[in-house]
Amino acid sequence: MNQKDMLAGLLAQAASEGGDLVTLRAIVEEASEVGARRMLSRIGLDDATAPSDLTELRELLQAWRDAKSSARAAAIGWFVRAVLAALLLGLAVRCGTTELLR
Repeated sequence: MNQKDMLAGLLAQAASEGGDLVTLRAIVEEASEVGARRMLSRIGLDDATAPSDLTELRELLQAWRDAKSSARAAAIGWFVRAVLAALLLGLAVRCGTTELLR
C-alpha cells in the first residue's frame, strides 16, 4: 500500500469512527513519515548515496571548523607577538637603549 493511500485511509477511518486516540496517533505517524520522505526527496537525500553524502558534509563542516579555529589562534598569536614587540620597543626607547640600534 502506498504511503499516501495509507494516510488517506487513516483519515477516512478517523472521520467515520469519531477519531479515537490510536487512529489519530497513526495518522500523525504516517503524516510525519510522508513529510520526512518528501523533504528528503526535495533536498536530494532520498537515494542510496545519501548516507555517504551526509558523512562527507559532516567531514567538510568539521574541516571548516578546524580551519576557522586554527586561523583564529594564528591571528591571536600574531597580535600578541606584535603587542609584545611594540612593548619591548617602547621599553627600549624609554630606557634609552636605542643608541645601540644605530
